[in-house]
Amino acid sequence: MITVALPKGALLKDSVACFAKAGLDFSAVLEPGNRQLMVPSHCGRAKALLVRNGDVPVYVAYGQAQLGVVGFDVLREHQMPVAQLLDLGFGGCHMSVAVKSTSGYKSAADLPPHCRVASKFTNCARKFFDDLDIPIELVHLTGSVELGPITGMAEAIVDLVATGRTLQENGLIAIEDLFHSTARLVGHPLSLRLDRGEIKEIVDDICIKNDLHGF
Repeated sequence: MITVALPKGALLKDSVACFAKAGLDFSAVLEPGNRQLMVPSHCGRAKALLVRNGDVPVYVAYGQAQLGVVGFDVLREHQMPVAQLLDLGFGGCHMSVAVKSTSGYKSAADLPPHCRVASKFTNCARKFFDDLDIPIELVHLTGSVELGPITGMAEAIVDLVATGRTLQENGLIAIEDLFHSTARLVGHPLSLRLDRGEIKEIVDDICIKNDLHGF
């Protein structure tokens, strides 16, 4: 039986719909009051693990799941050894540099050297500023990074931006994008090499039924 790691939160509903089109019904994870963390599909071909978005590539990399759905932002940040199979197209957002709207900064290059930048995605932020050859002090936060510029602790933040509403409501603006992020279907490399057709059939069905294209 194939095991699929599904992400809790914003990507879950679209992930379930994506697999449903391929004949795998994991809709039980969406039922109110559901507390099961492992749910079999109705057809018996696969089962789903319900995990945090950031843990999906970990379960796939260690082989506890052969397939998984995860945001590209997580893949870029953690660099786990998983195979990217499909861009699923939903969950679109940008990884962006944002500052106070009154700061006067128009791009990341305008930030002063050695300023503080707050982020949950410190690896992505470090690479971006290193590529620009701008030395910064990174501040790792796990909660609302918008508070960094608001409180004066940081000059800027690097964070995911979807609609931009949260930034606007907190007096911030995005000044530069690092990359665009969408949900990706990933696979366990060894399982893909040893696959006798079961995984490929699921991936092909997802691709065809959702009108997608592989990498």
